[in-house]
Amino acid sequence: MITGAVAGAFAVALGAFGAHALKDVLTPERLQVYETAIRYLGLHAIILVVTGWINHERNEKLLTYSALGFVLGMILFSGSLLILALAGIRMMGAVAPVGGLFLVAAWLLLGWGCFRSVR
Repeated sequence: MITGAVAGAFAVALGAFGAHALKDVLTPERLQVYETAIRYLGLHAIILVVTGWINHERNEKLLTYSALGFVLGMILFSGSLLILALAGIRMMGAVAPVGGLFLVAAWLLLGWGCFRSVR
């Protein structure tokens, strides 16, 4: 839950930075990549807090794995897109799908863990 809260704070701070400092610096395409990274970071920060809260209540190992998947996915997906947008390192675009796979797996583990914990 703490990691999710910190990630949420980063998403807000980076979003504000992008809106005020980067809109005249980045190309429209790179600004769109930046905004995608921040949107996914913020969304998954929230679900990471929720996953932690549910796991605190249910103590289901799959939810722990889900949280780990969210963290890895956030780092790989949003992190690679931020590097791509800010530094223009195009090969980072190849890392984003790997992060996306971690996010998809984390969502599926969340669903499976919730299902197991209520039956």
